[in-house]
Amino acid sequence: MLSSLAQTSSRQRKIVNVVLRHGWGYMRGLLLGGKPEEPSLPPPLVLCNILVELGPVYVKLGQLLSTRPDLLPPSYIEALTSLQAEVPPVAWEAVETVIRKQLNQPLEQIFATIHHQPVAAGSIAQTHRATLVDQREVAVKIQRPGIDRIVEQDIRLLRGLARLVNRTQMGRYYNLVSIVEEFATALRAELNFTQEASYTDLLRRNLSKSYWFDPQQLVLPEIHWDLTSEKLLVMEWLNGVPLLLADWKGATYGGNTKAERQAIANLLVRAYFQQFYIDGIFHADPHPGNLFYLPDGRIALIDFGLMGRLDPRTQQILIELILAIANLDGKRCSQLTLDLAESTTPVNLALLQNDFDRLLRRYYNLNIAEINFSQLTYQMLQIAHKHEIRLPSNMGLYAKTLANLEGVTRQLDPDFNLIEQIKPLMADLFRQRLIGHAPLQDLLRAALDIKTLSLDAPRQLEMLLDRVTSETLQWNVAVRGLEPFRRTIDGVGNRLTFGIVTAAILIGAAMIFSQAPSNPIFYWVSGILFVLASLIGLWLMISMIRSGRVK
Repeated sequence: MLSSLAQTSSRQRKIVNVVLRHGWGYMRGLLLGGKPEEPSLPPPLVLCNILVELGPVYVKLGQLLSTRPDLLPPSYIEALTSLQAEVPPVAWEAVETVIRKQLNQPLEQIFATIHHQPVAAGSIAQTHRATLVDQREVAVKIQRPGIDRIVEQDIRLLRGLARLVNRTQMGRYYNLVSIVEEFATALRAELNFTQEASYTDLLRRNLSKSYWFDPQQLVLPEIHWDLTSEKLLVMEWLNGVPLLLADWKGATYGGNTKAERQAIANLLVRAYFQQFYIDGIFHADPHPGNLFYLPDGRIALIDFGLMGRLDPRTQQILIELILAIANLDGKRCSQLTLDLAESTTPVNLALLQNDFDRLLRRYYNLNIAEINFSQLTYQMLQIAHKHEIRLPSNMGLYAKTLANLEGVTRQLDPDFNLIEQIKPLMADLFRQRLIGHAPLQDLLRAALDIKTLSLDAPRQLEMLLDRVTSETLQWNVAVRGLEPFRRTIDGVGNRLTFGIVTAAILIGAAMIFSQAPSNPIFYWVSGILFVLASLIGLWLMISMIRSGRVK
């Protein structure tokens, strides 16, 4: 499929050259049309260097893979987590062309000023500070010119490589084609700034009310929808500094008190746990550069291109899993891990539980403040990987978000303990799930359901008894796994039938041949029957040999 890859385009030749230069033997053979063998990765640092040199799309791929500790060993996750593309900013002239194409009015009628030097430049877009004609300050995020074409070109290439690797046992287990499709979906979502804007508004609405923290202390930028399009995002400018770079000793950014740092760490944990376990959609990139400290002491969240989702069932399992971890209950952890699984090969439950017990036993003699919760979550995902338990991809994103969150809180307050902080939140979550936010309303709804059931039950029971007494009751039973067995029985029956028919033809031919002296035509009829029986018998023998079931 890819035997002439190096000659097809300059982009593909560059990829081949980079891989050859870094000495990745497996990928070299694959790109040059060799037979796919069992995949082997280069060392973590070499892999990172290859991805950075290949450009923004592959850096994004590496960043996505860093959220999959269920797929890669810890050394690769650690290396890919810090992966950043060194992307120089695009010249203002090219950026200005993109802005003018996306606006419905002349640039001068919308912006009073735009700083030509970007405040941030990434692999997908760069951001400029600007002032609207009404003097409101905004951040203008512009997509890099031509990046959409590069993305589509690289996605096509990755699809081709994934199909080749999927011919191997490891490729089929990980289903690399689906991983590439997941990556393509995530990357295209980042190219559509209207989707990022929608996520920003959704998250702002969700965090505008809370039982766990003061929503006034958390800020998300407002979107200027009249100026936003797929390639242009205009939002409120938040005049702050990255949280961990704040001048805590200066008057502008508050006092350097431990209590203030603890309050900020507690605010972040509560805000993210609301996103995880109540809202079901969360900001999946809470690294220090996306958390800002504002002059009035509030905390701002920015950059919502990467979001995670948790359905209600997954939320419930994760809540129970946190409590099982806090109680160091290996048996419960193994059961909940299997509940989370999308699909799994047959698992030895005793060995799985033994691995979880061995992992949790390391923490038996530790103070709860010494437990690194996010690291423990990563290790649990590695155990699932070891036992070939395929977990949903959002579990990796969830674990990485937890790791970033715990890293930030521990830098704010070295004594901060995540498990100790979330215990009361877990108790509150169970209370809310048991009695709800509006217990009286839930009670009335339950009473109405009971009333409806009590009215319908006699009629349903009467219908059931009528069917039983009139012998019209039918049971439909479906047993899984019988289809292959049925096909095997059909094949055996068909061969047996052909064998019997062949034997009958031979016997009939022999009987007719015995009458040949009295009538010459019987000789020809018997000969034809002998040939027909020989052909059927030969076909049966060939089909049995080809099926491999002669023995």
